[in-house]
Amino acid sequence: MWSCRPSFLIPAAFMLAGCMASVSSTHESTPGSHVQRGTRVDDVATRRASLPAKLPAMKAFPATRGAHPIRSNSLIMGDFLDLSFQLESGRPLPVLSRFEGPISVTVAGRAPARMQADLDQLLGRLRQEAGINIHRGVGTSGGRITIELIPKHKLQKHVPHAACFVAPNVAGWADYLRHRGSERTDWTRMRQRTQMTVIIPSDVSPQEMRDCLHEEIAQALGPVNDLYRLENSVFNDDNFHTVLTGFDMLILRAFYAPDLRSGMSRAEVAHHLPAVLKRLNPAGGSGTPRHTPPTPTAWKNAIADALGQGKAITQRQAAALRAVSIARQRGWQDNRLAFSLFAMGQLHIQSDSQTAFAAFQEANAIYRDRTGTDLHAAHIGVQMAAYALSAGHMDQAIATVNRHLPAVQQAQNAALLATLMMIKAEALDRKGLTSDAARLRLDSLGWARYGFGSNAQVEARLREIAAIASG
Repeated sequence: MWSCRPSFLIPAAFMLAGCMASVSSTHESTPGSHVQRGTRVDDVATRRASLPAKLPAMKAFPATRGAHPIRSNSLIMGDFLDLSFQLESGRPLPVLSRFEGPISVTVAGRAPARMQADLDQLLGRLRQEAGINIHRGVGTSGGRITIELIPKHKLQKHVPHAACFVAPNVAGWADYLRHRGSERTDWTRMRQRTQMTVIIPSDVSPQEMRDCLHEEIAQALGPVNDLYRLENSVFNDDNFHTVLTGFDMLILRAFYAPDLRSGMSRAEVAHHLPAVLKRLNPAGGSGTPRHTPPTPTAWKNAIADALGQGKAITQRQAAALRAVSIARQRGWQDNRLAFSLFAMGQLHIQSDSQTAFAAFQEANAIYRDRTGTDLHAAHIGVQMAAYALSAGHMDQAIATVNRHLPAVQQAQNAALLATLMMIKAEALDRKGLTSDAARLRLDSLGWARYGFGSNAQVEARLREIAAIASG
């Protein structure tokens, strides 16, 4: 199961520069004001945003438990069945397949120390929160889950749209290449899991490596489908959540409940689920599975086209508009409408700031009215804070950042956290609070090193934000 992460959801690729348009002879009062004539963005950015000679140490998040799921057990049962008995392509899975017995994990070849630490932290959470008997294997062979790091260009040469992926019944990259496309790697033919391989790019940021570990190991263990309707889960192609949530851990705990076993049909699993979830999640109540109508293919295709990198921007904008239209026609007021609007806003930042701003505002209103969508609102908040910064509303930019920092820290998104802190630091600088700004900016760099990886990318983000503030 490969994982595609839309580029505009990776903070390192956020189009914040779109909050300031090209040099113009007039100064607009709308959000995303143009830089005034005579201002050279490169000069401003270079003057205000260079890295210090000595960078602070890379920061990382401590191990924490995911928040308790807030959905009813009846809904979670329907989610479990849809996640576990269908592939993302829509192909049905005839039976439940999982590992039976202890699971060992090995890393093939050399891996960064930070990734190794993140892996240990993840395995600890899986043991404690999901009750899965999973541990590090010894050596580089014999593990039931093999993790292998390869250069990104090599990965995407064979799996073009994947950020990372998991493949069944193979032991490493070379074994995958030998058997890809064969019955051996066909998920629909599996009755029990015995060997999985997770492929991760070796030349991305520590955060992206960690995100891949969470999503792909979760799918190696359990559900291999993603559902856009899920808001508090990594089992969602919107990729807002990048570390396993409390909902995800409950799904995995149910997946490995003793009441279930490999080879069970959907009907057999549905029969046992009420008792399983009542025991594991008593706060969720009792009942039978409540099924949610499937998301129509037309909307999923529109979102895929909007997120795709191989199309002209006008085609992607039109696709986002189609997604918004379908969501409205369906009467949705959930993550699917909000995500459609978010996509539309991102795709119009550089060409039509008014359309982008309106889309972000509407998406933000949806997330504000729903429980458990604070992180989603924070992704919009970074754009709203940048708009305020570009318009010279420093107090508004600071207040927006402060409102969203707790959710971003809880979700452990270092790139987004660093970006928000940099925006606040720039606003403080513009207010004349230079000492406070310098301390906060320096603090942001430790998170930026984890979230963005290279010093060049960290400096590029600083420059970008400094240029926005010069609008």
